[in-house]
Amino acid sequence: MPKGTVSLEPEIEKAVLVVVNQDESEDDIVENELEGLCEAAGVTPLATIRQRLDRPYKGTFVGSGKVEEIASLAKETKADLVLIDGEVSGIQQRNLQEAFGRKVIDRTQLILDIFARRARTKEGMLQVELAQLTYMMPKLMSVYTKFERQKGGIGMRGPGETKLESDRRMVKDRISRLKGEIEDVKRVRDQQRASRRKHPFPFASIVGYTSAGKSTLMNRLAGTELLADAMPFATLDPTTRKIDLPDGYALFLTDTVGFIRNLPTHLVAAFRSTLEEVTHSDFVIHLIDVSTPAWEIQRDAVMETLQQLDASEKPMLTVFNKIDALDDPHMATELVAAWPNSVAISATTGKGMTDLLDAIKRQVQDLLGSVQALVPYTESGLVQDCYDYGRVLKLDYREDGIYLEAELVAEMRQKLQKYAV
Repeated sequence: MPKGTVSLEPEIEKAVLVVVNQDESEDDIVENELEGLCEAAGVTPLATIRQRLDRPYKGTFVGSGKVEEIASLAKETKADLVLIDGEVSGIQQRNLQEAFGRKVIDRTQLILDIFARRARTKEGMLQVELAQLTYMMPKLMSVYTKFERQKGGIGMRGPGETKLESDRRMVKDRISRLKGEIEDVKRVRDQQRASRRKHPFPFASIVGYTSAGKSTLMNRLAGTELLADAMPFATLDPTTRKIDLPDGYALFLTDTVGFIRNLPTHLVAAFRSTLEEVTHSDFVIHLIDVSTPAWEIQRDAVMETLQQLDASEKPMLTVFNKIDALDDPHMATELVAAWPNSVAISATTGKGMTDLLDAIKRQVQDLLGSVQALVPYTESGLVQDCYDYGRVLKLDYREDGIYLEAELVAEMRQKLQKYAV
């Protein structure tokens, strides 16, 4: 680089990783996921160290012997930071930073950093900042080792206000403003959702673990060009598109943010308005990357998050993705045979997409109800709505009106109720 120029590329930090999972059988899964998160955050792992914990140590999260071991390893590798795969309290973080002589980051901070990098829309940025400040608020107390008084002056004579109290008040005010702005954005989203509901198509959401292939599937189904990156949390903002299905059926489909094991509660709370797309869906398409050995753990993590959102009881179509990457090609067939209401696909190659579209069509059909109605000629626009938002099976122009038999969603059935025969 020429002398005097400044690099605009973010500096890549080097880290020692501290893994604390209890189950030995999950070691590889946990380590691989943490390394993937590091890559997404621009962190280079130098070494990994492990301690199995039933519960964290109160002052230092890990034991005193392990603290010395980590400090020695961080010094030896010249790491910039120590990354702990757990949620560390403010006191623990301060104590560890003093022991290591370098920055300490926990899993939640790492994920928040990735979200901050990925946020592109105003809503995404607001939600990330809210999650960061909500996470930081309880830790403010431990940032200050002594309470230095602010300088005096008019209105500040006497003891004055501590720096800590001032900062806490500023953060609280900012959190309050962010919640207000997010509420404004939520109202707009609710209006958009209500507007789509005027077109009475069924609604579905694609959910899945981060990197399961949701954006790739959305691109294939809807012809969109969403970013389809293998890195965790490549896309944060939901996208809704109308999808045409076989035999004239259709639905609105939404691609949602990816879930992850131990998804920080701050993120679930901050992104609730985004994740509400799932709760408003008529059914859920759960996409599972069946090529990873951890797919069952990932499936359970998604189900736990859906439970937090009160969406776990919704009708669900299970889609086993990435079958092109399976070592055993028979595994996909066995899974579909054993798993109710499921299909196996490769969103990348297109294999199994016909089965998927047929399965989605069946889900849509389950939401439709049969109607027989005699519509007055003065209300003939309703007949066109039946073609647009359902499936017309029979049409007969009679002297006293237009007779039709159709499969329609609940909203359209209600509109035709007074003309039912």
